[in-house]
Amino acid sequence: MTEKQPQARVMIVDDQPMVLEKLRLVLGAHSDIVLHVASRAEEAVEAARSFRPTVILQDLIMPGIDGYELLARYREAEELAHVPVVILSAHDDAVAKERCFLLGANDYLVKLPETIELVARIRYHSGACISRTERDQAFHLLMVSQRELAAANVLLAKLNGIDELTGVGNRRSFDAAMAAEWSRAQRQSKPLSLVMCDIDLFKRYNDAFGHVAGDFCIKRIAAALTEQLRRPSDKLSRYGGEEFAIILPDTDQAGALLVAEGCRMRVEGLAQGESSSGLRSPVTMSFGVASLSPTRDSDMTAMVEAADAALFEAKRSGRNAVRHAMEMRAGQRLNA
Repeated sequence: MTEKQPQARVMIVDDQPMVLEKLRLVLGAHSDIVLHVASRAEEAVEAARSFRPTVILQDLIMPGIDGYELLARYREAEELAHVPVVILSAHDDAVAKERCFLLGANDYLVKLPETIELVARIRYHSGACISRTERDQAFHLLMVSQRELAAANVLLAKLNGIDELTGVGNRRSFDAAMAAEWSRAQRQSKPLSLVMCDIDLFKRYNDAFGHVAGDFCIKRIAAALTEQLRRPSDKLSRYGGEEFAIILPDTDQAGALLVAEGCRMRVEGLAQGESSSGLRSPVTMSFGVASLSPTRDSDMTAMVEAADAALFEAKRSGRNAVRHAMEMRAGQRLNA
């Protein structure tokens, strides 16, 4: 069994009634060919846009707009630029043929050719047009799919690394950033600082005003901390619950203490004459800072533990304070 021939949509553009009638009879006998006739060249481009032909058969010499101008107009229209155009001319003229092909014609026949030849050429050009359209559509869908996949991957990466409540980095993001900055500081012999910070007495705030107010408090604190970070490389993450972590690349102890103190004062100032803060009562934070120029013998986990220990000391000493951890060497905490 032979494969079914794709349907050819043929638009005929000719001002001669006898030629149009002949073509109707010849081509209308084939069930795989659908015809549309345009007897006026001025209407041909709009008719083609509407009919969406897979082949255009057209005369060359017509009143008003001639076949050459019409060819140029097809090729200027984006949706018709690649539709095959077969010229049916009464003259077998080499110069005319050359001009037609230069303007974008796909074929040139002296009218009227033998039926078997005309139908064969129509099917050939129509099949090429259909194949091109299907290929272009498939390519377009592939490009759209690739763009959507890329966008989805970017979004997924962001969602995997961003805390949903605050919009800052989450714990996964912190772990990745800390490992990356630790390795970079090791390679470049640069200082690295870590600030661990925690909202003071947050459970009391949450119990007093409810979880909605508690969530808003965490979001507002995250925004306040973000405002204090001046460099793109400084990274704020929600470490867990009401605890945050700030990674400060290329920052020594003095610089880290300045950042931490600025953050402490910013949070403390939220409730002082700042009705727009939206907080239900004054809130403070405690900060623990650890600084180190990592070497091969240094231990990143020990640095995190040291910053956490400094945070504990800030809490123990009365809260709303900044404390720096003991200096670290070879991954061990040393007495100050």
